[in-house]
Amino acid sequence: MKWLTFLLCLALSTARAATVDTLSIYSPSMHRAARCVVITPAATAGTRFPVLYLLHGYSGDYSNWIKKVPALTAYADFAQILIVCPDGGYSSWYLDSPIDTAMRYETYIATEVPTYIDAHYPTLARRESRAITGLSMGGYGALFIGLRHAAFFGACGSMSGGVDLHASIGRFDVDKRIGDTAHYAANWTRYSLPWIIRAYPKDSLAITFDCGTEDFFYTVNHALHEDLLRLKIPHQYTERPGGHTWAYWAGSIQYQLLFFRNYFYKGERR
Repeated sequence: MKWLTFLLCLALSTARAATVDTLSIYSPSMHRAARCVVITPAATAGTRFPVLYLLHGYSGDYSNWIKKVPALTAYADFAQILIVCPDGGYSSWYLDSPIDTAMRYETYIATEVPTYIDAHYPTLARRESRAITGLSMGGYGALFIGLRHAAFFGACGSMSGGVDLHASIGRFDVDKRIGDTAHYAANWTRYSLPWIIRAYPKDSLAITFDCGTEDFFYTVNHALHEDLLRLKIPHQYTERPGGHTWAYWAGSIQYQLLFFRNYFYKGERR
């Protein structure tokens, strides 16, 4: 019933018009700038918004989400959430690489981009008004960053995330970020989510993630769900038909926005 209400309200919301900006945000840690899309909902003057940081996948860039899912502007209007789509590089895995000091994407996404956004946009600059999610490489990155920076983000999510890096051995440039399995085997464990969740912050994150049953990352996502259950870590996990495709993610983001909207507004009538 809530999902039907979401769709109805979404249809009614299309009369409003969110603002879409494309800008560059400088990274002091990497000494270069990267592009970013910011979607600001239409609202009355003086309104401040919670923020969702929405990450792209491997080989993608900052523009993927708005190009592939242009309805994001309507979703932002309905949900009254400011959506930020930063650039995570071709294959950064959103890490501060332990073997390449030039790659500092964890710092960039977790600290530098939000600092800029809070300074230049009408945000609610507090933990309980920040969330981060993404697809594939970005799904991994969002959970990785959300868990490691839980004092800053109140909620995190993933869509088809490569949550266990062992599933990407020999693929997707992971070895370029954390080293090969022969010489840096420990990195493949300590940078994977099944290990990171063991240090789950006890002040509680709101966690949601999902994966298609035909996705090549399905097995590791289902396993992460089972790990979270064993550790009694609260979370929402969904699996449904679909592959590693934009058709799946275009649907998934709607469910996740509903989750984050409910988290941000906690029952308020908006």
